[in-house]
Amino acid sequence: MSETTAAAPLQAGDRAPDFTLPTADGAQVTLAELRQSAGRGVVVYFYPKAATPGCTTEACDFRDNLASLRSAGYAVLGVSPDPVADNAAFADAEELGFPLASDVDHAVADAYGVWGPRTVQGRSVTGVRRSTFVVGPDGTLRLAQYGVDPEGHVAALRAELGVD
Repeated sequence: MSETTAAAPLQAGDRAPDFTLPTADGAQVTLAELRQSAGRGVVVYFYPKAATPGCTTEACDFRDNLASLRSAGYAVLGVSPDPVADNAAFADAEELGFPLASDVDHAVADAYGVWGPRTVQGRSVTGVRRSTFVVGPDGTLRLAQYGVDPEGHVAALRAELGVD
């Protein structure tokens, strides 16, 4: 796959690509294991760069809604191309309380169709397009959202999932 061509977008009903990635706490996260431990599914959200304004807004919104998502049976996992150390500093600074995974070679982002061209401050760059997926316990995608806005995204996601 070329550096500037994203994979075909995934859709609800597709099988979620499984993965194992290092996390900010020095462990590894495997999607298959995480979805087995979550009653209703896993919210996997991809963000472009730790500690940037939009990514901080989105991460803190997930943090602030984590208790209700967990009580409704959902686990939350953030994925970015940042190195583990950058994600660790971000998680610590924002007291996130959910794992951040490092996809430095963007293989997982490629598999989910979120790696590709995007516009940042009027210029085209290649990287992660902010996207969110809900993976059911059986490994199928219940939801696939590309190009989400960090403002209000978690509230809309909660409404779509029926989380009070």
